[in-house]
Amino acid sequence: MDSQKEALQRIISTLANKNDEIQNFIDTLNHTLKGVQSQLSQCNNALENSEELLEFATRSLDIKEPEEFSKAARQIKDRVTMASAFRLSLKPKVSDNMTHLMVDFSQERQMLQTLKFLPVPKAPEIDPVECLVADNAVTVAWRMTEEDNKIDHFILEYRKTNFDGLPRVKDERCWEMIDNIKGTEYTLSGLKFDSKYMNFRVRACNKAVAGEYSDPVTLETKALNFSLDNSSSHLNLKVEDTCVEWDPTGGKGQESKVKGKENKGSVHVTSLKKHTRSGTPSPKRTSIGSRPPAVRGSRDRFTGESYTVLGDTAIESGQHYWEVKAQKDCKSYSVGIAYKTLGKFDQLGKTNTSWCIHVNNWLQNTFAAKHNNKVKVLDVTVPEKIGVFCDFDGGQLSFYDANSKQLLYSFKTKFTQPVLPGFMVWCGGLSLSTGMQVPSAVRTLQKSENGMTGSASSLNNVTQ
Repeated sequence: MDSQKEALQRIISTLANKNDEIQNFIDTLNHTLKGVQSQLSQCNNALENSEELLEFATRSLDIKEPEEFSKAARQIKDRVTMASAFRLSLKPKVSDNMTHLMVDFSQERQMLQTLKFLPVPKAPEIDPVECLVADNAVTVAWRMTEEDNKIDHFILEYRKTNFDGLPRVKDERCWEMIDNIKGTEYTLSGLKFDSKYMNFRVRACNKAVAGEYSDPVTLETKALNFSLDNSSSHLNLKVEDTCVEWDPTGGKGQESKVKGKENKGSVHVTSLKKHTRSGTPSPKRTSIGSRPPAVRGSRDRFTGESYTVLGDTAIESGQHYWEVKAQKDCKSYSVGIAYKTLGKFDQLGKTNTSWCIHVNNWLQNTFAAKHNNKVKVLDVTVPEKIGVFCDFDGGQLSFYDANSKQLLYSFKTKFTQPVLPGFMVWCGGLSLSTGMQVPSAVRTLQKSENGMTGSASSLNNVTQ
């Protein structure tokens, strides 16, 4: 019985396959039939038109008038020329191999065989040893792991980051691109180092395609970044991040607001004592102890003639550099550093807690270094931009012409507490540049500096 079942299953399988074969053949016949039916319809129409034309031509033979016969003959000639019967293919559109639909690609095949495709370039390799970070510029060098004379150019990508681990695929900043680099080295200059690190990667390109990226490399780009501390500035100074400008109306406007609020305090208490029988202030007036805070102020806010603003970042160690540029019509300004303990009435350079160089263009022109109320007149031209170098651990504060890197003056001391960048301005404005490395020229001058520092001994001391 089992053998019979197996035989029956084979028969069923054979029938099923045959049914599929017949169905496929039927589909082919239907497709062919549609083509033949269309051809048959066209032939029937052509035959009807041809028979009508033949009958017309036969009747024309009986025309006796020469003129009418010539006219009929011309019509017959034109109709025969345009007759569809002469434009039809009389070969049935039926074929087993479909050769009538084949296209000759032999010429194209020959052309394709002569083409030579460029290979995808290998990923380059960045050499960290050959890379250089100096003077707010980064030089990136790389090499190809395999020789490839088909390389046309390279693409360098970079991004800033504060992440100190291995470079991540996704970071808080997007990659920026430098295209069409012909060599295996590139220098990015004029950068602001406002992040701890920079990631770099490079890829090679030929005329056809770009290759894979190299493994990213991280280079350290630390520098001092700070802004001006608006909460510490004098009321007559307009402060915005890295710019400060003298505002003669700002103080008056602010002071009037302060007085309007403080008039409910000590001033009115005194007047009430003079003009009322009792020394008790009105319930609507506030006492001295509850005086409202000054506008925009804090206990470190400068006042009086101390038109000063400090940086918002303290220096506690290391070597740092920043630059300051004054407006052309600025009448008086100072640039330096100070301890946090600088009093609100204190002016830069007039206490033992601050060091600066001062420029005065009012009435008479003077350029001097100041510390502890001592002045050292500088016999040099005031530069367009001043560079400030602070070596906290080495106890040195130096000022340079930011363009030529000429040394203007150096203080030697021992810093006993953190210092803040300090600025004074009157009738003018200052703008500063931060995120800068110590320039190579300044580092070189620091090593060889001797004469100027010795001559400035009268202003150098140890402050507590």
